[in-house]
Amino acid sequence: MDGSQLRVKFWGVRGSVPVSGSPFHRYGGNTACVEVRCGQHTVIFDGGSGLAPAGAHFVAGGSSETTVLFTHFHYDHIIGMPFFLPIYYPGNRVTLWSGHMAGKMTTRQMFQQLMSPPWFPVQPDLCDAKMGFRDFKSGDVLHPYEGVTIRTGSLNHPGGCIGYRLEYGGRAFAMISDTEHVEGVLDPVVLDLIAGADLVVYDCMYVDSEFEKFRGFGHSTWSQGVRLCEAASAKRLAIYHHHPMRDDVALDEIEIEARRKFAGAFVARDYQEMEL
Repeated sequence: MDGSQLRVKFWGVRGSVPVSGSPFHRYGGNTACVEVRCGQHTVIFDGGSGLAPAGAHFVAGGSSETTVLFTHFHYDHIIGMPFFLPIYYPGNRVTLWSGHMAGKMTTRQMFQQLMSPPWFPVQPDLCDAKMGFRDFKSGDVLHPYEGVTIRTGSLNHPGGCIGYRLEYGGRAFAMISDTEHVEGVLDPVVLDLIAGADLVVYDCMYVDSEFEKFRGFGHSTWSQGVRLCEAASAKRLAIYHHHPMRDDVALDEIEIEARRKFAGAFVARDYQEMEL
C-alpha cells in the first residue's frame, strides 16, 4: 500500500444488536466497526461485533499495531473487544482511546469492567499484547501516528458520544455515530467535523417517518445526513448504523432515494472497502 493512501473498510454497519439470516445477507449484520488505513498505520473506529473478524484478519496478515478509538461504550460499539484476537498475542501493541466519559471514567477502567466477571470470563491480565490506554476530552486534537491528525467533538447521544474527523495525506474522513439531530437545525459541531470531507460515515438509524416515535433515543436519519453533507460540501455519505431489523430490500430502497437527493450517498455494507 502506498504511504499516502487512505483506505476505509467497513467491518460492522448495524446498530443495537448483530443480526443474521437471508434478509440481511447483502448488507451484513455486524455492529459498529470501521477500519481506516493511513498508509501503513491502522486506525479503527468502534469495537462492535465487526471487530472480531477484523482482528482475525489482522492476525492472519501479520499486523502488530492497532489503534482503536471509541465513540462511546454502549454494547453495540464494544461487544467485539473481548474477541479481538490481537490483544491476546505477545508482541502486538493495541492502544485504546476514549473521551466521552472524560473526568468520570478512564478508558482503562471501562476496558477492565468489560473484561471481568460476571460480564466476561477472561480478564485483562490474560491479554498478552502490550495494551495502551489514552484518555482525551471533547475538542482535543489527537495525533496517534505521525501525519495522522484526528479532531474530536461532542455528539448528541445519551451518556455522551464523540464524533471524529481524521485527516491524512490531504484527505479527510469523518465518523459521526451516534447522534440525534434537532429538526430544522444543522448541528454546528457536526458541520465542523465533516466540512469538505471525502467521506462522512453518519448515523442513519431511522427514516423520517420513524423519527418522532424514537425521539430521545440518540439517533438520526439518512435525510439529515444528506442535508449536513450538502451544507458542509462533503463528497460522499456512508449511510450507517442501520436499524437491526432493516433488511436488504429496505436498505436498497433507502439507497435509491438517498442518491436522488445526494449523488455521493450510499448504504454501507459489511466488508465494503474504498480508497479516498
